[in-house]
Amino acid sequence: MEKWKVGSILTSAFLLLASFAPRTKADPWNHKTVVTFSEPVEIPGQVLPAGTYVFKLADSQANRHIVQIWTEDEMELITTIFTIPRQRPEPASQSIFRFEERPANSPQALSAWFYPGETIGEEFVYSYDNLNSYPSYSD
Repeated sequence: MEKWKVGSILTSAFLLLASFAPRTKADPWNHKTVVTFSEPVEIPGQVLPAGTYVFKLADSQANRHIVQIWTEDEMELITTIFTIPRQRPEPASQSIFRFEERPANSPQALSAWFYPGETIGEEFVYSYDNLNSYPSYSD
């Protein structure tokens, strides 16, 4: 009888402690990707200095095209960017970061990010800061 009580108490204690265990999300949901840039990289709205960053999709059921960029230790959110879907013909075996061509004195601009095993990635959209930056068209 005594062993039954001890076993019951231990089982209850285990279940109680298990209910307080931290829960983590699997990488396939948030597409967590750790990347190190050896040079500064432009993203919409700012330039990231050379360093290591964590890219994730925001935890949103409604919109799966919101990218969050975090510091390496994930203690500070650097920015949140709305992206548009971009498709590639076949999934890659590793993360792919694509860059736009820029003048030699400018940092590379991130144009797209594809998570391994996915054909739909995230395209980063840039806007012009002023009207003088727009290309000129003549009739």
